[in-house]
Amino acid sequence: MHVFACGLMTETNTFAPFPTGLADYIVRRPSDPIVNRQGSDYGNAIDVWYQECQKRGWSFSMGLFAFAQPAGITPRPVYEALRDEMLADLQAAMPVDIVLLSLHGSMIADGYDDCETDMVDRVRHIVGPQVLIGAEFDLHSDLTDQLMEQADAIVLYKEYPHTDIADRAVDLFNLMADAHAGKIKPTMACFDCRMLGMYLTPHQPMRRFVDEMTAREGHDGVLSLSLFHTFPWADVPSAGVKMLAITDNDPVLAQQVAEEFGRKFFSLRHALLFNSLPMNEALDKALANPNGPVVIADQADNAGGGAPSDSTFVLRELLRRGVEKTAVALLWDPIAVQVAIATGEGATLDVRLGGKMGPMSGDPLDLRVTVTKIVTEMVQTWPQGNNPPLVIPLGDSVALHCQGIDIVVNSRRSQVFGPTAFSNAGIDPTQKRLLIVKSTQHFYAGFEPIASEIIYMSAPGAIAPRFAEIPFARVDKRKFPWLDDPFAD
Repeated sequence: MHVFACGLMTETNTFAPFPTGLADYIVRRPSDPIVNRQGSDYGNAIDVWYQECQKRGWSFSMGLFAFAQPAGITPRPVYEALRDEMLADLQAAMPVDIVLLSLHGSMIADGYDDCETDMVDRVRHIVGPQVLIGAEFDLHSDLTDQLMEQADAIVLYKEYPHTDIADRAVDLFNLMADAHAGKIKPTMACFDCRMLGMYLTPHQPMRRFVDEMTAREGHDGVLSLSLFHTFPWADVPSAGVKMLAITDNDPVLAQQVAEEFGRKFFSLRHALLFNSLPMNEALDKALANPNGPVVIADQADNAGGGAPSDSTFVLRELLRRGVEKTAVALLWDPIAVQVAIATGEGATLDVRLGGKMGPMSGDPLDLRVTVTKIVTEMVQTWPQGNNPPLVIPLGDSVALHCQGIDIVVNSRRSQVFGPTAFSNAGIDPTQKRLLIVKSTQHFYAGFEPIASEIIYMSAPGAIAPRFAEIPFARVDKRKFPWLDDPFAD
């Protein structure tokens, strides 16, 4: 048995003010170590597949894996070069029995509205119709008919925050192994839920829906259920929520189950809306809480959604109000980091901070700060439930103190995934009154155990969570929230 695994991942925000260039990708090649790769991000699926092959004594080959933090569209030459290198690795590894792909599902390049469909289609042309192709996707992804035609099975993360990447990688591997052994024959079908939004799985009724999907798997011919949440800042025709069902050689059942769960999800559309408060309302609510720390998610400046992560709106307001015992992370400003490192720990200096990427970032702040910590090649960890945490590189980083506020400034753009974004910079998050985290939801698993309250905030920024107000030009708006019941037509 010969298994080949590879991947090319990023999440594309078509409204982001900068492209996703080659330098933004962390690239792992076949010559690199397979297991325990620092900064592996989503690539730990490949580690899982390698380990599963080791358990069975199967041959394993790894092709290129590349991951970039979400941003704007990837230039065509960059995408094609990475894709073609990945495909060349597959060609060199032939013959293979199973191909496993770690993809995102919302990658867009110049000339390619759906990079994943393009990649899977090209993999199929290389391996032919008999080789099994399985793909693991982020749940913030889209599904096309062509993709379902070319892949044998697609499995998505079920959790947001994504604490189940390794678990879903195991699910996909087992499906492909059983299919190759002739124990099952996966058949896929989807249902268009005619919705667009953002859905947080720790909260009801979303929590119950995910649990119901999980409970149905493995019973009465249902092999796997996945909800394509879509990525609502990608202006492409395929954007929208879809329900995917995989059954054992029963396409009729697959369609029935996909529609059953899809219509159930649609019925929850009003209850699924979450309240992201305007900036000042969110700060007022946080400051009214006498206990700490209160965690405030600055959702609109989330690097994980393609925002610059250098906005100054919230920091400016905190300084204006004179709020103390507060920490802010992660503010992306490589120039400020370079200046602070050159000055040294303990130094006090004047620095122009943030606000560099355009109007959605606000104006730069001219501040007098003290450099409290310098960390070369700083990392943060991303909790993964019962699995080992992922290690996320932040580049050279510094902690700056200004008027009662600690600010973690990093040189490699990233959202906040957990408390180590503060503690690795010498800041104890448990001792703060307020923690401002530039993230939409991935912060949740790490901060929920220490937070007295979590507040979602919609400050100005690149990915403000008001979906009906996004200036889409290509998305089909014949869906909720533009229409309350698009099925009524």
